[in-house]
Amino acid sequence: QVHLVESGGGLVQAGGSLRLSCAASGGAVTIATMGWYRQAPGKQRDLVAQITPGSNTNYGDSVKGRFTISRDNAVNTVYLQMNSLKPEDTAVYYCNYDLGLTDYWGQGTQVTVSS
Repeated sequence: QVHLVESGGGLVQAGGSLRLSCAASGGAVTIATMGWYRQAPGKQRDLVAQITPGSNTNYGDSVKGRFTISRDNAVNTVYLQMNSLKPEDTAVYYCNYDLGLTDYWGQGTQVTVSS
């Protein structure tokens, strides 16, 4: 069983930055496609960023050029660096550990961007 714990969310002004962390236990982040998703109230959960075991990255169109996903294998943690934040980035951000046939989710961390 893989357990994911997100941290780093909070309240920030537009234009500011935050770094989210996703610490994994029970499974190595190097063998899964690790992803960040977000869900705003009343909306579906959307992909923000992904990093594959081969370190290929993929980003949602709305965050390209502003967000960066990275992985620290030594501490089994995935990060999401978020720069130039906008009010529309406000959402609960979830970490995902995807092995293909099964996946796991963290509990989420709230990010609120004020205008």
